[in-house]
Amino acid sequence: MSLKEVYITNTSHFLPNEPVSNDDMEDFLGHINNKASKSKRLILRNNGITKRYYALDKTGVSTHTNAQMVAAAVHKMFANNTDDLKKIDLISCGTSSPDQLMPSHGVMVHGELPETENIEVVSPSGVCCAGMHALKYAFMSIRTGDATNAIASGSEKLSRTMRAEMFEDEANKLEAIEANPYIAFEKDFLRWMLSDGAGVTLLSNTPNPNGLSLRIEWLDGVSFAKELPPCMYMASDKDENGKLVSYKDYSPEDLIGKSVMSIKQDVKLLGEHIVPLGITKMRETMEKHGLQSSEIDWFLPHMSSNFFRSKIFDELNAQNIPIPYENWFVNLPNVGNVGAASIYLMMDELFHSGKLQKGQKIFLLVPESSRFSYMYGLLTVV
Repeated sequence: MSLKEVYITNTSHFLPNEPVSNDDMEDFLGHINNKASKSKRLILRNNGITKRYYALDKTGVSTHTNAQMVAAAVHKMFANNTDDLKKIDLISCGTSSPDQLMPSHGVMVHGELPETENIEVVSPSGVCCAGMHALKYAFMSIRTGDATNAIASGSEKLSRTMRAEMFEDEANKLEAIEANPYIAFEKDFLRWMLSDGAGVTLLSNTPNPNGLSLRIEWLDGVSFAKELPPCMYMASDKDENGKLVSYKDYSPEDLIGKSVMSIKQDVKLLGEHIVPLGITKMRETMEKHGLQSSEIDWFLPHMSSNFFRSKIFDELNAQNIPIPYENWFVNLPNVGNVGAASIYLMMDELFHSGKLQKGQKIFLLVPESSRFSYMYGLLTVV
């Protein structure tokens, strides 16, 4: 069997509603028990995000579902061309925040695209790497000849879970026992970090007849879960021994009273491991593929916070794979941390920027702190 070349021939995105500034965030997320967050100002200063998007209004009512945002990005990419949408034979959708546990996120997206045929749909789960897993499945399907044209997406809708009322029962219980009434930093931290949105790519076994395409050279992934405990988790909590306990094993009262359905992150564990592990494996992956850092024209690192920018830069130098800042392409300040969608939003903005030239190489780096997984990819502009 001969393997096909695979090309990204178009990209698109959807960011809901108007951008939300740092000053306006609590108009949408609210104050927990009418008390100001102790950590908000520090977190915003470190993460470097100035704008983000929420798929809800100021009363907390959702304006879009996760699936609807992906479908909106797809319709935008195809300019609502029904004939072209009928040519798609695979939809691959990654997210860490589906609208429901069942049905899968991917089939819900398919349900929002009635112009398509009855086709294969997959829904890789995970966190930030889920979007890259979706891209890899679409890539492999076209490469093996199982598909000709595919849509891959990454998307998130987390704002609704960050609303103040989701934490107030827990805060009330803490006050009742005269404990510190503020929500633990591991929960409050992520309220000021995350954003909603969707990004999509169109993959084909032939490049654009006119204009540029991105040939996918390779996509590689790795997990360090056998070595490290969970760092970011949702619909679960850690017991006194640090073991992760599923939401299924909590009482209905504790699901609310302990904010089990909220996202938590062990910031200390994150800081110790996320950059060194990721850059070490990046160097090993580049060596495996015979790639020199001097060959990288555009470096697209997914970062949850600008705090990691200098740390990544320094670690790249320490591992002898330097990439100067002028070769980096990051849009975190203007769109926020959109998890599985972030790498798609960077690819989309760069693809339509007018900055690309044939022959340039684009390196993708996506870390996932949930239990320390990473995805890497190399694209060539053709």
